Amino acid sequence: MEALYTATATVKGGRTGSVASSDGVLQHDLKMPKELGGAGGEGTNPEQLFAAGYGACYESALANVARKAGVKLENVVVTSNVSIGKDPADDGFKLAVRLDVSMPGVDHGQAEELARKAHDFCPYSKATRGNIDVVLNVV
Repeated sequence: MEALYTATATVKGGRTGSVASSDGVLQHDLKMPKELGGAGGEGTNPEQLFAAGYGACYESALANVARKAGVKLENVVVTSNVSIGKDPADDGFKLAVRLDVSMPGVDHGQAEELARKAHDFCPYSKATRGNIDVVLNVV
């Protein structure tokens, strides 16, 4: 693959540290959620960052496949739900994703087809395919 763009972020201190992008635009404290045994508080976590990236990428993929299909989309909303839980296979952890996709004004059947095609096209979906469970939920 020839890289068209490379994002670089540096993390210090893991889940209870900080993250910053190389251009300084992204700068956040990281906090372990209480649900995972952390203190919680002001800050983000890897699951929120992954949810944001996946949702943004998926919505762009959806716009691309809709444009190619001649379907005009307006007011699309993608809510990316990233869950972390125990992995019984190795007593570690694993992720799962549910993408809630709203395409107002688009027939439900056509919306489901576009959602599936976007999932086939999206780079995040390609990266996760076969690695984590991803559920498409057209609402």
